[in-house]
Amino acid sequence: MLTNTQLVNPNISGLKESATLAINGLVKDKRLRGELVYNMGLGQSPFPVPDAVVNALRNFAPQKDYLHVQGLYELREAISEFHFKKDSIKLNPENIIVGPGSKELLFLLQVAFSGDILLPSPCWVSYIPQAKIIGRKVSLIQTRFEDRWRITPELLDSVCNQRVDKDLPAVLILNYPGNPDGMTYSRDELKKLAKVARDNNIIILSDEIYGPLNHRDKHLSIARFYPEGTILSSGLSKWCGAGGWRLGSFSFPEGLDWLKDAMCVVASETFTSVSAPVQYAAIQAFKGGSDIERYLTHSRRILSVLGYETASILLKGGLKLHLPEGGFYHFVDFEPYRKKLAKLEIVNSVSLCNYMLEHLNVAALPGHSFARPLKELTVRMAYVDFDGTNALDQSYKTAISKNLDLSFCDTHCHNVLEGNRVIVKWLKSLS
Repeated sequence: MLTNTQLVNPNISGLKESATLAINGLVKDKRLRGELVYNMGLGQSPFPVPDAVVNALRNFAPQKDYLHVQGLYELREAISEFHFKKDSIKLNPENIIVGPGSKELLFLLQVAFSGDILLPSPCWVSYIPQAKIIGRKVSLIQTRFEDRWRITPELLDSVCNQRVDKDLPAVLILNYPGNPDGMTYSRDELKKLAKVARDNNIIILSDEIYGPLNHRDKHLSIARFYPEGTILSSGLSKWCGAGGWRLGSFSFPEGLDWLKDAMCVVASETFTSVSAPVQYAAIQAFKGGSDIERYLTHSRRILSVLGYETASILLKGGLKLHLPEGGFYHFVDFEPYRKKLAKLEIVNSVSLCNYMLEHLNVAALPGHSFARPLKELTVRMAYVDFDGTNALDQSYKTAISKNLDLSFCDTHCHNVLEGNRVIVKWLKSLS
């Protein structure tokens, strides 16, 4: 008789729950037991959904009909206008798909597209497991700390030259500001990457979900420089604080309608359409307004100073990392402490994170979950474990012309700073 394990699809049997969700569950269990935990594991926006968007959801709660598989046309128009205003990109609403989170749309893309998938490492935790679920391979491109964990044009060109079927298009998944590293690309870097992609028949899936959270409000979309070959991924989860609402979008160029149509077929047989009330409310989010712009300005302001102050603590502690440029993550290398950590039988990123959770009550994610070699001592540390509603209220009371400082962070984001201090204190105590 077959066992239950044998009845599970072999593509899935070796997979575990998403690392980000798993670590959040462990943190909740510890907190239920009354333990003080420094949660740097889950990358969820700390900020509330803007009031105008919440009110819109409340007003449209009676909407109950199935909607178009691509999403409400009015919403797709609002998404198009949003990216024109923010990114100076002209998008056709007819070429936009709205899905239950950009995560689901990415999965559908991998189902619909049969060519090569190119993926820079480190990368978001779900890219590779999604590929494994449908039994396909991805080609990892290993980036370096010295290059700010960014894929260089030279590296991309080298990878393209090694492809077997160069005449067939491949998809490069580009994510910036990056999860797990918080880094972005300069105008010059984007132009050069666009040229390499154009010359080598590469479609770019540009995951710019953190774009509006560029700390200096200087986000540039690669679609500006490669409009004919870029699929732009966006959504509400990060900049609008609405992760649990599950709404994302893919915007396609005219020449990739064959891929958009294929994804719509799969969407029609899976999620059908995104929740109607959420879609109607999302129109308000993407249309924006002065209140939402104010919300975004202060969100960036808080994340910028908090990213700087936490990085300063870690750098002074002798760790390797770059100052973040967007989003809310540090990708930290503990390599300078390898010999001392080895005495505690900490020899890779997984054993490092397990030790910190058990002994320091610090929850963070190992670099191995982000497609880094297991032997590395890299760790993703989110800086979102604070009351975002309170922090925003306090930031609103301080003139935007005045910089926030360490005292603001210590008062309103204390748990985040203290978690980093706990790590450094522990490392300094090692012999």
